[in-house]
Amino acid sequence: MKLILATQNSNKVKEIKVLLPGNFDIISLKDLNFSEDIKETENTFHGNALLKAKYIAEKFNANVISDDSGLEVVALNNEPGVFSARYFNENATDKENLDFLLKNLSGKENRKARFVSVICLILDGKEYFFEGEIKGEITFEPKGTTGFGYDPVFVPEKSHLTFAEMTLDEKNKFSHRAKAIEKLIHFLIEKLKVD
Repeated sequence: MKLILATQNSNKVKEIKVLLPGNFDIISLKDLNFSEDIKETENTFHGNALLKAKYIAEKFNANVISDDSGLEVVALNNEPGVFSARYFNENATDKENLDFLLKNLSGKENRKARFVSVICLILDGKEYFFEGEIKGEITFEPKGTTGFGYDPVFVPEKSHLTFAEMTLDEKNKFSHRAKAIEKLIHFLIEKLKVD
């Protein structure tokens, strides 16, 4: 089954490709030479995931997976949330977002947070959603060199390492995106049996 992955984020492509079984042919936007920036104008993860999936499904007349995910920090009223990738400003780097987050958390004792992922699948014109989340805490300083985004400051429950201190395989045992993808795979395998 061919599926277009509606993201420009090469790290997300890598994470998702590793998780999906070999009988799924994943095509990235880069593979399609598509570099247009799809503006995320919705105020929910569901809304943004759907917006991206619909845009690509209509443009390429294909089955599409898109993901919108982010970090919600309890002490910051669940910020950065849907603005995770552009928390510091519209064109922020991962480092700028991360530094801004730690600055906003300065002096706050409560470091509880969660990563949320919502995956939208458009299959034969129908929309399906799959969600994953992982709770954890924000560290006081970045640790580790792997991963991306807020990985260097997020320690998932039942671990003492940040996502950025883990290998991709280790991260995928915990991650919000891995949980959402697991539900997606289960759905697709059942669907293939029926069809």
